[in-house]
Amino acid sequence: MTSRAQTQTLSDDPLGGTVRRTVLPNGLRILTEAIPAMRSVSFGVWVGIGSRDETPTLSGVSHFLEHLLFKGTKRRSALDISAQIEAVGGETNAFTAKEYTCYYARVLDADLPLAIDVVCDLVTDSVLTEADVETERGVILEEIAMHDDEPGDEVHDVFTEAVYGNHPLGRQISGSVPTISALTRKQIDGFYRRRYRPETMVIAAAGNLDHAKVVKAVRAAFDRAGWSDTAVPTARRSRTAKVPTRSGQVVVRNKDTEQAHLVLGCTGYPRQHDDRFALGALNNVLGGGMSSRLFQQIREQRGLAYSVYSFTSQYSDSGLFGVYAGCAPGKVEEVLAITREELARVASDGLTAEEVERGKGMLKGAVVLGLEDTGSRMSRLGKGELLYDELLTVDDVLRRVDAVTPEQVRRVTEELLARPMSLALIGDFDDGAFADALG
Repeated sequence: MTSRAQTQTLSDDPLGGTVRRTVLPNGLRILTEAIPAMRSVSFGVWVGIGSRDETPTLSGVSHFLEHLLFKGTKRRSALDISAQIEAVGGETNAFTAKEYTCYYARVLDADLPLAIDVVCDLVTDSVLTEADVETERGVILEEIAMHDDEPGDEVHDVFTEAVYGNHPLGRQISGSVPTISALTRKQIDGFYRRRYRPETMVIAAAGNLDHAKVVKAVRAAFDRAGWSDTAVPTARRSRTAKVPTRSGQVVVRNKDTEQAHLVLGCTGYPRQHDDRFALGALNNVLGGGMSSRLFQQIREQRGLAYSVYSFTSQYSDSGLFGVYAGCAPGKVEEVLAITREELARVASDGLTAEEVERGKGMLKGAVVLGLEDTGSRMSRLGKGELLYDELLTVDDVLRRVDAVTPEQVRRVTEELLARPMSLALIGDFDDGAFADALG
């Protein structure tokens, strides 16, 4: 490449390190946080492609590809990829989400050049052989089967499908047995060649590092793969698109399980919604910890469930809010009734000022304590660049949480909890059971 890279310092965070950002001529964005006190570095390649970018026929291809990229490149076998990182005491892995995929390694600071070379190599130069496709197909089918044997996880997929229906956000990240069984090497390779480009990617690294050296090493790795065309970074996903959703759905999946598993919830807020911090405080008070209302009502006072919590999921243009509980099948009606009563009480009466402050305190603690290692700091950089319009410092986030008022939480509560609910349930139940549960 002959064009010049563009570098800027984004922040010099007193609670972290110096964050710098470089955009290469090929559209690749590189963000680092230099933390000299650390002796490790986490390095990740974040690809702005996930399961929602798949057609129904290709459902599961992003996750399939994530597996395959570790199977070998032109320079390394699958064993080389794992052995070279493990030989220096490091670790490497990947995960697929609905709107992005991440490949990462964590190593001692002295071994960062190796981590950059290995991770960039597997992302940019995978060979995707037919034999590897067939081998990994069996692995993924086993992974799907394992997931189906965990009803506490599966019920969340049932709920998501109940709300989003056939929209890509409603499909499982792993795909289904029919789609995984039908995917061909040609389809997977075509998805890889079309979607994995420098302009769709963000490099993030945090720890004891030198930004200029990271940029030089990454640039060399991408040049080696021939990924040196001129391009501009892909724009972040639109927040204006309307995602079709359904409400009032009751989906019961019959399974012979010891416990019944339920999720009751509704649509939530998109990732960059102005009220996302107020929603976070509300979520903590409702079901975010042992002091939460639902935990106290359902577990502590009545002993009806071991696990009960509320949650939020955010996407670029949509979101979810829900309550999960696992209980004896004969207790489902009681747990559901208590949950609905508590949500209705909060919607009508709001939270106390003390509860709002506790919810905010939990948010702030999660932010700060969640950044105690280089992996979480690397993730903050990758997600911040890939998903948000701005990269907030820790202090910025804490100030926004502090700015949340009881009035804002009340407004969010009244608006959110007035939305029609849907119910997902897994257990040993007859067809038609709970059909009137939301009436």
